[in-house]
Amino acid sequence: MWKRINQRLSPRSFRFKLIIASVICIVLPAMITLSVNSYLSKDAMKEQAISNASRELKLAGEYVTKLLDDMLYIANFIQIDSELNTILKNNAKEPASHAEDVLPSEEYEKYIEYSRVVKTIENITLVGEKSYVTILLKNGKHYTNYSISEYNPKEFFEEPWFEQLDHVYGYEAVWIGSQPTVFTSEKETNPYQISVARTLRDSNLKIYGYVIVTIMENKLNQVFENLPGNEEMMLLNGDSQILSHPNSEKIGQSFPYIEQMQDKHFSNIINIGSHDYLIADHQVTNTGWKLVSLTPYTQAISTISSIFNKMFLVQLISFIVFFLLLTYLLQTITKPLVRLGNVVAAVQEGNLKIRTKINSNDEIGRLSASFDQMLERINKMITEITETQVRKRKAEFAMLQAQINPHFLFNVLNSIRMKVMRKGDQESAEMISSLSKLLRMTIDQEKEMILFKEEVEIVKDYINLMNMRQKEKVQFDVSVTAEANVEKIPRFILQPIIENSIIHGLNQRAGLISLNSYIANNDFFIVLEDNGQGMDEKTLAELREKMTHREEIGPHKNKQGFSSIGLSNVYERMRMTFGEAFHMEVNSSNGGGTIIMMYVSRGGKRPNV
Repeated sequence: MWKRINQRLSPRSFRFKLIIASVICIVLPAMITLSVNSYLSKDAMKEQAISNASRELKLAGEYVTKLLDDMLYIANFIQIDSELNTILKNNAKEPASHAEDVLPSEEYEKYIEYSRVVKTIENITLVGEKSYVTILLKNGKHYTNYSISEYNPKEFFEEPWFEQLDHVYGYEAVWIGSQPTVFTSEKETNPYQISVARTLRDSNLKIYGYVIVTIMENKLNQVFENLPGNEEMMLLNGDSQILSHPNSEKIGQSFPYIEQMQDKHFSNIINIGSHDYLIADHQVTNTGWKLVSLTPYTQAISTISSIFNKMFLVQLISFIVFFLLLTYLLQTITKPLVRLGNVVAAVQEGNLKIRTKINSNDEIGRLSASFDQMLERINKMITEITETQVRKRKAEFAMLQAQINPHFLFNVLNSIRMKVMRKGDQESAEMISSLSKLLRMTIDQEKEMILFKEEVEIVKDYINLMNMRQKEKVQFDVSVTAEANVEKIPRFILQPIIENSIIHGLNQRAGLISLNSYIANNDFFIVLEDNGQGMDEKTLAELREKMTHREEIGPHKNKQGFSSIGLSNVYERMRMTFGEAFHMEVNSSNGGGTIIMMYVSRGGKRPNV
């Protein structure tokens, strides 16, 4: 039993390696993932807590903004209502001596105007929170939606903030933060008030009056108290003084943590006493004020932390269960592999009759069936290999015999050339000599790479043969430098290109073919040019495409009879020899001949020759 356990858990066994690999690739990453998840969840909880606080601040900000916008709406209405402005301007022109708090009964028209203004004020304040509206003219006359017993509007002239109104224009407003309540009926229940003030100007932009809209500060802190969270929320002005707070005793005090909030490394967590607090802020539009909330950090992340802890526990249990399941599956999967390994060991010892006898439809079963079939065919394969060797020797002998016929023809041609020369037919003798040279180069299988000089000689012999066949001769100009002559290239590289030029470019008529070869910047250049009929742009594009794609090479000719087979063959052979260092370019125009440039970059890998 212990022996079997040692075999299964042997460091060399496949099963042991598979289990270790599973532990490394599954269990270790799982444990690392759980650890990293636990570490990163702290940041995630913090971010989520900040997000929740910001969301609640934004919600509170919407309520606060709505209250403040209602105050601006009232001021805007009074500022832009034409009927109201007409009445106010007319009353502002009266001397100060006629601006009495109670209008005389005989001035019925003035009374109607006064009533109309007051009625308008009452109408625009019906919707929304209760607000106190004061229209105060420069001559001391005033219109309010409250009685003078509540507060004498003329006292606004004495307020320290009132001078700021002379320095605002248009729809600019002066926001007056929390101040002690001036209205008699509100002082006991609402110790503080918040106001906004604007100017009334005539067509010459001269101030003739003021509009002051006031609400009680408790309307704001009621918003804070009605929010679902348990955070401490407050409203600050631009100088970080508390304007609104559920605890009225803190109103007017400076917010003590503003410097920490302005620090560029501020992480939204501050320590107050021995506890951490989450702090967040939200800007209130149009006022320069902002909302700030303070929440105990443990309370802010309690719900999120509970969720993360549950997720961590579920993941841990899942990994343990799946690891146990994986161990069982590995035992089941590797059992056939162990059997197959034992059979292979027996075959190594020479037992070709043993079989795996593993019946399954998976890859291991198919592998075992293939292995059994291999054993069945080993003896047959030995016989087949013997027969193959015999056939190979026969084939090599047949190839040797096949080479005899070209050599025989070459010798016969030399004999014919000698007889023709003795009879004085020098032209026929030269033709036979050129043909013999081409035949010799064709049957010489061992000479794959030749000097460029030898390749030029082959082309010259080929052109001599073609000129003897044609009525009109082709002129062949050669300009090859000494360095280019000793370069080595695959044989029969130039001949297919020359053939295309003679047959398709010149149409087997008289013409000029130029060969120019040189070394420049360590690159080997070969340039072939003819003055034939050339090609149009479409035909040239098709030729270039087929020249560099072997799968499209075939016995296809363009409309001008130009074949891409020769060029494709040349390109492919040079590419196989020189690799990426070889480049080939074809340029032509209709009636302007064709230029083919080939060059081998010295930067590419050169063949071993």
